[in-house]
Amino acid sequence: MSSSRPLPYSIKDIDYDNAKFRHRSFFKVITQSLFTSNFKRGCFGCSMGKFLVALMFFGIVYLMLTHTSPSYSVPSGLAKVIRSNKEDKAIDGGSSFRRLWRRAPRLPPRLPPDEKGGNGSFIQEPMKTKLDSEWIGRQQKVKDAFIHAWSGYKKYAMGYDELMPLSQHGTDGLGGLGATIVDALDTAMIMGVDEAVSEAGSWIEKHLLDRILQKGQVNLFETTIRVLGGLLSAYHLSGGEPGMNVTSKGPRPIVYLETAKNLADRLLSAFTSSPTSIPFSDVVLRDSSAHPAPDGLSSTSEVSTLQLEFNYLSTVSGNPNYSMEAMKVLEHLKTLPKVEGLVPIYISPQSGEFSGENIRLGSRGDSYYEYLVKVWLQQGTSHNSNWTYLHDMYAEAMKGVRHLLVRKSSPNGLTFVGELPYGSNGEFSPKMDHLVCFLPGTLALGATKGITKERAMKDNLLTFEDLENLKLAEDLAKTCFEMYSVTSTGLAPEIAYFHTEEFYEGGLDGGNKSSEYVNDIIIKRADRHNILRPETVESLFVLYRITEDPKYREWGWQIFEAFEKYTKVISGGYSSLDDVTTLPPRRRDKMETFFLGETLKYLYLLFGESSVIPLDKFVFNTEAHPFPIKGTI
Repeated sequence: MSSSRPLPYSIKDIDYDNAKFRHRSFFKVITQSLFTSNFKRGCFGCSMGKFLVALMFFGIVYLMLTHTSPSYSVPSGLAKVIRSNKEDKAIDGGSSFRRLWRRAPRLPPRLPPDEKGGNGSFIQEPMKTKLDSEWIGRQQKVKDAFIHAWSGYKKYAMGYDELMPLSQHGTDGLGGLGATIVDALDTAMIMGVDEAVSEAGSWIEKHLLDRILQKGQVNLFETTIRVLGGLLSAYHLSGGEPGMNVTSKGPRPIVYLETAKNLADRLLSAFTSSPTSIPFSDVVLRDSSAHPAPDGLSSTSEVSTLQLEFNYLSTVSGNPNYSMEAMKVLEHLKTLPKVEGLVPIYISPQSGEFSGENIRLGSRGDSYYEYLVKVWLQQGTSHNSNWTYLHDMYAEAMKGVRHLLVRKSSPNGLTFVGELPYGSNGEFSPKMDHLVCFLPGTLALGATKGITKERAMKDNLLTFEDLENLKLAEDLAKTCFEMYSVTSTGLAPEIAYFHTEEFYEGGLDGGNKSSEYVNDIIIKRADRHNILRPETVESLFVLYRITEDPKYREWGWQIFEAFEKYTKVISGGYSSLDDVTTLPPRRRDKMETFFLGETLKYLYLLFGESSVIPLDKFVFNTEAHPFPIKGTI
């Protein structure tokens, strides 16, 4: 429970007792008895009596000076108030002495452990301890899942990009750079899995540079967010920056930085080989060459989701070229025509113009919007005056989302984000990729800039538009969770459609007939797979940190339990699923790198303390690798 939540009574209630009926103290009974007329006549009439009265009087004074109130537990928020006022006691010595003569303050009645204060926000300390221990245990379950996933990868696929857990061998689908190792490294650091940190770090130190020098074609986007991002995050978390202590097992932090620089130098060819500010999509590492995709186009999200990584590399290396090349992309995109801030999902490196009219926040569009606000946040509030155009682009785009893409489902009114496959003048499609579930977290982050909603409201930092975006964030998070709970397995499909007045297909529900939303969500047969994606739990993590609403933790726990029940492979690792609507679900022989790099990391952080990787000091790249915000660490 946050210490800033209201207490069941105010501080003034302690110092001022306004109770109409109250029990008299033992001392009041004695002193009142001393001065009754019968007692005075019997005792004050003789010298011995006067002596006894004087003796009793001084005895009572002594007891009052040394008497302390019975002990009681103090809510943590109040304890902080007491600690923060210690200085006042030294200054106000006279009043402290006078308080010795005052009757001990009467506290309001204690609430039983199963009751809450009138506003529902107060939890007694014993209950808080119980809740904390429950979430500590759940967080340990996530850590155990990571260890199980890593052990399977290490046993059957070490050095390969990905584990095939069913056939128990590895596969290279991301260029052969050991992507799972680098993607999982900072997760192991955050969780404190020292053995995995040591194993991954050792492999990187011994093998990764050789792989970079020898390997062929890689995708610029995937290699940047997973490998470059993972190396840079590991550099920071291991204490690589000046003034930081080395804090983890494995090689010296400089190993991660030097490897990252070597990789980035080769990736830069995608920018420098292009005739425009839009980079080519593919790079040949061994000869530092680059070329466009076969159709000549790049994805809008891919070219605009490189900047966090290259900016941070410039910061820690002292070489501005990385940031300069990457930021040219966003500066160019600023100049292009848009539809209420929304952009098509393809762009041409040859012309520098958008291609087609397909607008969506799913695949090929998603992280363009995410990085607009995150790159702006990365600069810190005191450093971002030259980057405000990014926030302006983000704000305009979110207005466009609310106006053009947000709809309600039938019959129960789930809020969802659809697509415009043929532009703003074409037909609306009620299709929503699971990838779109990044949006609730991004909306919440953009609204409060990483601090809690309570603090932002208290400091009057939220605009009307921020509040609108927060409301949309919470509504969309509910929808993303229902995409899980509506299925037989409790796991979401890759793509969902929503029943609207204009669109409905019968017989394609998720299989969980007890779900309230079974008739709102349509899952086509080709879209029923689950590949262990992180976007929903990412948003639950961000929303829990910002709203402090425990329902987001509970939803995350339900999702984790479904992963454990249906995707865990006994011999090691976790598998994807072919169909989340049938029991038992058919399995796919693949464990994506982002299951270790993102999904389990976000679940672990969701169940843990908000002071670990705080959102007002770190920004996560689109692969969940945290980078420090300038001026905050």
